[in-house]
Amino acid sequence: MERENELGDYLRARRAAVAPADAGLPDDGPRRVPGLRRDEVALLAGVSTDYYIRLEQGRERHPSEQVLRAIAGALRLDDAADAHLFRLGRSVFGTAVAATTVAPELLRLMDGMREVPAFVVGAAQDVLAANAMAKELYDGFARYDNLLRMIFLDPYAREFYADWDRAARIAVGNLRASSSQFPKDERIERVVGELSVHSPAFTGLWARYEVRPRTHEDKHFRHPRVGEIRLHFESLAVTSAPGQHLSVYSAEPGGAGADALVLLRRLSERETASADRAAPAEEEELRA
Repeated sequence: MERENELGDYLRARRAAVAPADAGLPDDGPRRVPGLRRDEVALLAGVSTDYYIRLEQGRERHPSEQVLRAIAGALRLDDAADAHLFRLGRSVFGTAVAATTVAPELLRLMDGMREVPAFVVGAAQDVLAANAMAKELYDGFARYDNLLRMIFLDPYAREFYADWDRAARIAVGNLRASSSQFPKDERIERVVGELSVHSPAFTGLWARYEVRPRTHEDKHFRHPRVGEIRLHFESLAVTSAPGQHLSVYSAEPGGAGADALVLLRRLSERETASADRAAPAEEEELRA
């Protein structure tokens, strides 16, 4: 991930996402490029146009906290995007290393969640561990290994996600948030590199530079055996393992989502029982 003038890249991407009307400016008709012009951002932030241009071009490297706050307001940044602007503008980046090994205690907790799908993801959105119900939920994918690869490189994703565009946008925003927290993480760089080469859709979303950590949302899936599934998703940060999150799906009791979870659990139990029966036979074949 190129970082020579990432502040400038970020500012350009974010001003392109702000409509003049949303910033309280008159709509003067079609523009050559989307979003705000540089002089408009400067006006809204109360800085000179020349200063703002130097900031975008990387010729000004030390903006004050006051200037950054003014620009964040002009660009209508939310808390996560605002925090990222300050990391870039003040050159303050975390030194924590993303954890890739799941602690035994967390594995026991996850496996004990027998009524809901649960899985642990790392900073690069690798699936580090998953319980039986989560594996059953994502069973249609060729590989259940990295959420970004699954969404952008597996054709099944467009069948599985009822709103693929939304799922893709949220996933990229979440990866951007991880890359902000772990700016030198080699695994994140490899994932971004692979997807940039093989997925134009990912490249387009990555260029929008939306920093949005995924904490909770409602999901709509199409499972090949269960059918339509609507679930609530929660992502719980594992404070003892930087970058790891325990992801859990749930449903309102008595609703269609709860019924779908019952079917998923039965399917996962059937798969587990089948695997347990097959294991001794395979061992016997190896000894023969």
